[in-house]
Amino acid sequence: MKVISSLLVSATLTGMSLFPAVAQQDKNTTPPKAAAPSPFNRLRIEVTGGDGDKPIENASVYLKTVEQHTIKDKKTEINVKTNQSGIAHIPEAPQGRVLIQVVAEGWKTYGHWFDVTDAKQTIKIHLDRPPKWY
Repeated sequence: MKVISSLLVSATLTGMSLFPAVAQQDKNTTPPKAAAPSPFNRLRIEVTGGDGDKPIENASVYLKTVEQHTIKDKKTEINVKTNQSGIAHIPEAPQGRVLIQVVAEGWKTYGHWFDVTDAKQTIKIHLDRPPKWY
């Protein structure tokens, strides 16, 4: 006990730390950086309609995915709107099989399954007018 307390007293008086190597090692090590997601991982959906293929503004675009697991399936849904050019961008779009549904006022509702394989994929969707009921 006397040896340990005399060591501690001498280290304190001289201003030295008992563990300088450990403290120095902690400062110099940096945690490894995780792989950042690509900033260009976007799915582009172009929505047009009618005979003239005019862009449809303010259409709701729903993208739904289902990841099948043994116990419980994981479902995700993303909702975006089209801009004046009829284009909707979905950032960080999931890869694999997705359901894309488009709902726009005055147009027939659209829904179809797609296989998203590319991070910069463009999907073109054409809407039709609903049938007239007399």
